[in-house]
Amino acid sequence: MKITAIETLYAREFANVMWVRLHTDAGVIGLGETFYVAAAVSAHIHDTLASRLLGKDPSCIEAINRDMVDLPLAQASTGAEFRAASAIDIALYDLWGKATNQPVHQLLGGLCWDKLRVYNTCAGYGYVRNRDIRTVNTWNIGADGPYEDLQGFTTDAGALAENLLESGITAMKIWPFDPIARQTGGIDISAAQLREGLKPFELIRSRVGDRMDIMVEFHSLWNLTTAKRIAKALEPYAPTWYEDPIRMNSSGALAEYARSTTVPVCASETLGSRFAYKDMLDKDAIGVVMVDLCWTGGLTEGRKIAALADLYHKPFAPHDCTGPVGFAAAVHASFSQPNTLIQESVRAFYTGWYKELVTAVPVIRDGYVYPMEGPGLGTDLLPAVFERSDLVVRRSEA
Repeated sequence: MKITAIETLYAREFANVMWVRLHTDAGVIGLGETFYVAAAVSAHIHDTLASRLLGKDPSCIEAINRDMVDLPLAQASTGAEFRAASAIDIALYDLWGKATNQPVHQLLGGLCWDKLRVYNTCAGYGYVRNRDIRTVNTWNIGADGPYEDLQGFTTDAGALAENLLESGITAMKIWPFDPIARQTGGIDISAAQLREGLKPFELIRSRVGDRMDIMVEFHSLWNLTTAKRIAKALEPYAPTWYEDPIRMNSSGALAEYARSTTVPVCASETLGSRFAYKDMLDKDAIGVVMVDLCWTGGLTEGRKIAALADLYHKPFAPHDCTGPVGFAAAVHASFSQPNTLIQESVRAFYTGWYKELVTAVPVIRDGYVYPMEGPGLGTDLLPAVFERSDLVVRRSEA
């Protein structure tokens, strides 16, 4: 079997999501995905990677992955080059699974779990749907639907926590300090601003007590000194983890932060490859290892990062606040790893716009996700996607 053509596709309505389809002479097509900088990723695939992929045996996943990330501009980053390699790697696993009639989690070693606990990232229907990335003025709060959870945590986090518990979800992730960081540049925080940022945690604990686990997302917006102040103020509310409190470019600074708090540090989809994770783990800067398969090298690199985390006796927790194919890939990876702690999910996404794009989404019931069924990733693009007037398609052929 040989790769005969490579397609990249993205819809302008969902301008952050980019899919790649690998065609073969056997008629089997593999589907992959990445998120953000779709046009740049597409250009790298067709202008640089296509010549390395066309005519290759798609079952040689490890060799192809190494060939893609050994390029001078594609080493240990999460830029367009690594996102391109990630999308192709996911597509290769999907293709191999379809060709062998096995689910991707079986190709990764088989199931370690019957079900896995999920947490709900409290985004809404419009969050990261377009090219605006997490800027306060473009959060698109207020879309129609029962799960506008971004509005929920910013207006009454206690009521939102109670609603999540009613559906069996016992963990939630929120980021109430982001607007303050945008105001101050992440340089400082006043006592009044600190009290404002703590309000959602007070509401959650007063409403549901300790029945809800709370993950705190900081989006790398703070300097070290201020991040430590915020961490200390949050400790009485017993958060589950602090995610990306500072920019993830200094293992020494992150280690200092980790030593200053009793709450584990979660890091991070912003790290490029296992080498960056090893540096952080060597410094004891990470308590929970998070990886986004669409950014850090695909399933090939993701399973290595999970194994590295296990070597350091740390839990693995795949990131997902992106697209539907990446979510399916993350679920397969989670089920295949013995040290998986929990799987991220966004109910506004998997009950909402994901269903406009793919044939199947992971089953989430009573706070748990269940293994995907069927060969490969177990999902594909809906026929309606190919008929969209806003679809941008580029193709390279042998």
